[in-house]
Amino acid sequence: GMKGIDNMRDFVHLHVHTQYSLLDGAARLDKMMEKVKALGMSSIAITDHGVMYGVVDFYKQAKKYGIKPIIGCEVYVATRGMEDRDPKYDSDQYHLVLLAENETGYRNITYLVSQGFIKGFYYKPRVDLELLRKHSEGIIALSACLAGSVQQYILNGNYERAKEEALTYLDIFGKGNFYLEIQDHGIREQALVNQELIRMSHETGIPLVATNDVHYVDREDAQVHDVLLC
Repeated sequence: GMKGIDNMRDFVHLHVHTQYSLLDGAARLDKMMEKVKALGMSSIAITDHGVMYGVVDFYKQAKKYGIKPIIGCEVYVATRGMEDRDPKYDSDQYHLVLLAENETGYRNITYLVSQGFIKGFYYKPRVDLELLRKHSEGIIALSACLAGSVQQYILNGNYERAKEEALTYLDIFGKGNFYLEIQDHGIREQALVNQELIRMSHETGIPLVATNDVHYVDREDAQVHDVLLC
């Protein structure tokens, strides 16, 4: 029961959008590190949408506050190939969170993100499964929010296809490097998806990780974030 409260210190935010997420994140880095420090957390990740602009600043601020920085990105994965550009099939894309485990992982994520802009750009900078497979070393991947492909298939009532998708990611990143991400922001769909993800974890052995889709530092900032989105 209440024991969870003491373990707050052990919780690490692994899904975080900063002010560098174009028109979507509003977490100011200095303010964020102050808060992380105040909550007694030892580490935090940066996973802006499709970009790495914030990484250097994030790294410096984290070091300044004595917090371990985890460098990452929430990439957009093309529904088909990243060079396909058909408005009917390719204007949508899935989300996937990538975190660097080491320098190789950092280099791979940076490469994936730049290829997303150079070769995969269509509405958003996109990568695809083939590119991820070639550059997966040193990366830990999380299945992302409701916009992740595993979650999308679950929402569309296609559990088996969702499971296939999860096993594909497991195959790409390797055992222990892919996690099913459960989130609870009081959204009805999330409750449904979480049940299925827990079941999937039991069936596949893919571990679960709890995240918060962080877009701002304090609850009061929600209104400001709404304004930003408008």
